[in-house]
Amino acid sequence: MSDIKSVATTLDDNQVAAYLRDNPQFFINHGGLLADLSLPHESGDAISLIERQVSVLRERNMDMRHRLSSLLDNARDNDKLFEHTKRLVLALLEARDLGDGVDALRFSFDNEFKIQHTSLIFLGDASRIPGSEARVVSPTEARCHIGSLMKNNRAFCGKMSDDELTFLFGDKAASAIGSVACVPLIHGTTFGLLAIANKDTNYYRSSMGTLFLSYIAEVLNRTLPPHMKF
Repeated sequence: MSDIKSVATTLDDNQVAAYLRDNPQFFINHGGLLADLSLPHESGDAISLIERQVSVLRERNMDMRHRLSSLLDNARDNDKLFEHTKRLVLALLEARDLGDGVDALRFSFDNEFKIQHTSLIFLGDASRIPGSEARVVSPTEARCHIGSLMKNNRAFCGKMSDDELTFLFGDKAASAIGSVACVPLIHGTTFGLLAIANKDTNYYRSSMGTLFLSYIAEVLNRTLPPHMKF
């Protein structure tokens, strides 16, 4: 009879972990082992594997609840944003003249979107552009103060110089403004600029998206020019 030699096999941590992962019923079939297993607790005491698993599951559950709550909050905010935007667009479409359109924009920004500072500027000859709450300045004057904004023809978010803030929002408001978002209004050529501001220096950041403001600008680009004399 041949001798049967037992071969000692050494298992490393990864092999044990792989085996337990592939055999999730292992501790059900070998329940007695659970009494011998323990994981160190922060306090230094030992807790059973089941207690540790329950603790981990509870933490994951809390994390998932927080994530779900955040998603629901974002959904509610997006619903409000959509409703406010829809009402503004309809009001702009129904405007009978330039004054109605400008008033609709200011009312929406001030009372629904709760924007702290709003500036709407038209470029051209004040004697030829119908009266409204918007400022009318010559293109030359605008280039002297906000030439870089007009030059790029794209939305901007971030901080501005004192001269730019004063030109857009006036002396009184300029000192209280921390950050700005603005977008040019274009109908063939640049005919105006829409700017909004907040006292918080990080409220409008260069890294944030400008989708909303750009969308409103696109609506203004199509609804205001028919009421203006170009």
